[in-house]
Amino acid sequence: MAIERIKPAFHFEAERLEQLKQIAPEAFADGKINWETLQEALGDYLEEEDITAEHFGLFWPGKKAARKIASIPSEGTLIPCPGEGIDEENTQNIFIEGENLEVLKLLQKSYPSKIKMIYIDPPYNTGNDFIYEDNFTETIDEYLKRTGQLDEEAKPVSANTKSDGRFHSKWLSMMYPRLRAARNLMREDGVIFISIDDNEVANLKLLMNEVFGEENFQGQFVINSTPNARDYGHIGKMHEYCLFYSKNPLDAETNLLEDKEKNFKYSDEIGDFNVHPLYNSNVAFTNLNRPNLYYPFYLNLDNNISDNFYEISLSQFKNSKKIFPPKSVKDNVQFVWRWGKEKSQGELNKNIIGYLTEDGEYRIVQKMRTTEKIIRSLLLEKEFTSRRGTADLENLLGKKIFSFPKPVELIKTLIKVGSSEGDIILDFFAGSGTLAQAIYELNKESQVNRNFIIVQIPEPINDNANAIDEGYVVITDVTKERLSKASKKFGDKKNKIDTGFKIFKLQHSNFKIWKHYIGSDIKELEFQFEKNTTPLVDDWKSESLVAEILLIEGFPLNSKLEVLDQYKKNEVTMVTSDFCEHKLLVCLDKKVYADTIKSLQLNEDDVFICLDSAITDQDKVTLQDKGLIKTI
Repeated sequence: MAIERIKPAFHFEAERLEQLKQIAPEAFADGKINWETLQEALGDYLEEEDITAEHFGLFWPGKKAARKIASIPSEGTLIPCPGEGIDEENTQNIFIEGENLEVLKLLQKSYPSKIKMIYIDPPYNTGNDFIYEDNFTETIDEYLKRTGQLDEEAKPVSANTKSDGRFHSKWLSMMYPRLRAARNLMREDGVIFISIDDNEVANLKLLMNEVFGEENFQGQFVINSTPNARDYGHIGKMHEYCLFYSKNPLDAETNLLEDKEKNFKYSDEIGDFNVHPLYNSNVAFTNLNRPNLYYPFYLNLDNNISDNFYEISLSQFKNSKKIFPPKSVKDNVQFVWRWGKEKSQGELNKNIIGYLTEDGEYRIVQKMRTTEKIIRSLLLEKEFTSRRGTADLENLLGKKIFSFPKPVELIKTLIKVGSSEGDIILDFFAGSGTLAQAIYELNKESQVNRNFIIVQIPEPINDNANAIDEGYVVITDVTKERLSKASKKFGDKKNKIDTGFKIFKLQHSNFKIWKHYIGSDIKELEFQFEKNTTPLVDDWKSESLVAEILLIEGFPLNSKLEVLDQYKKNEVTMVTSDFCEHKLLVCLDKKVYADTIKSLQLNEDDVFICLDSAITDQDKVTLQDKGLIKTI
């Protein structure tokens, strides 16, 4: 096998460029795009309009820069902080301290299409709040200084006052690259919820239409956040919004909510139930784009189980009634079943059955043992108010720290709709950690595990007397305390409910960052080359470098690390994950001994990683027969 060198940079647009290269390879030369050739290759798919023609869409000063920042790789990495979390050996939950755009970029290779649901509550653009100041020329050093992680005055965010002519522009430029990066992490069946108020709801919807596609707009919730109304001069505002988008409208999956007001109509040997049609009434799903969900059931007219119910099968009976999904008269499309054949086969006459309606029509229905309803666009329950969110945090921490964090019950409701057992949920504006607490509570209530990745910038707390009095210096101090107390309160180790978390922090990359030299000073150029004779920084640490290697190689942060005891002369760490079919063997010793090389056990797809200086050329030749080798 070939020997490769580790490359720390992951380009945000790499996958999309590779897809374009497959469509029009002739448009690429020396890694660059020839626009004239690309236009010729795309031919009929180009708009034949004058370049000055007006187009519908969202435009703002700084949009071009926002696109640019979205595609620039991060210069940082995420380092583990063992001992700062809870149940770190067993948990799948991740809390990351760091600027969220940098973090989202670092997750691109490890979590592509792995996130089932995203919920974010970004800073509202009110003119008083502060928002993130993005500068794509900023180094990680400057970021660390700006966020108070190095010994200089902390300046983490930038005021965006209404007197600023770019009031909306700065906010949109902040949101655009983050949404772009977040979309890449979502599964095809994934969904995203975004809390927002009046100031930016219209612009955010247009922005989401651009990033996700208008066809992925699923709805807009109105939340009764302030029942007593806030006086805004000419109107008393009582509500906020939450936008709801999917990644792919044909693949999106959501769940029904429990409806406590309905009664059961039927019963069998298991218990009470109602019935729900098995076909999918969403006109976006048809026999043309989901042929695997369009097939017949056969109802046995000779076996009437009870007054309303009949035996069914996927093969014919002697006296059969053949039933396909119904057709939409209004939209003139052919509906499909919600379940594929394999799932239906396992549930025949158990949870799905033939049903005779009061109108004399034969249907295929699902037995619903809990009363359920689709989520409504008006969320008016008292549990969803801002005051309840304040009380949630105060009850947990024992003192009022922040005003109006999102209420736990609201986030739990969205989680119930947007995720199921085993799913990963992301919040990259984590604040005090409401989403994490909501998942802890819901896991305990439902006795299944959902897991989270939450991200919060360590923004200094400068204007909150209660928080300062309690010893909180940055917002992430509050987040960690909330997670710790919620973990203890809702922990359930007996039933293996995951209420732990690991902490990672954004820091310098362990790899030196090459700075392009434009001048003509030969000595300066020689100095640049001399500094980069070795790829790693002088003060690199093994634990940090292993964590960075995981991200570079596409392994998730919760991968299992195990030091193998069969290698006596070297420390070799084996990295495995349920998300990756192959494993990594990492040795960062200054010398890899011949005994280690001889006994190295690698399957065809496994990877061995070591320092380039730790092995000789002869060792490299020997290792080529062992699997894929990567050196640093």
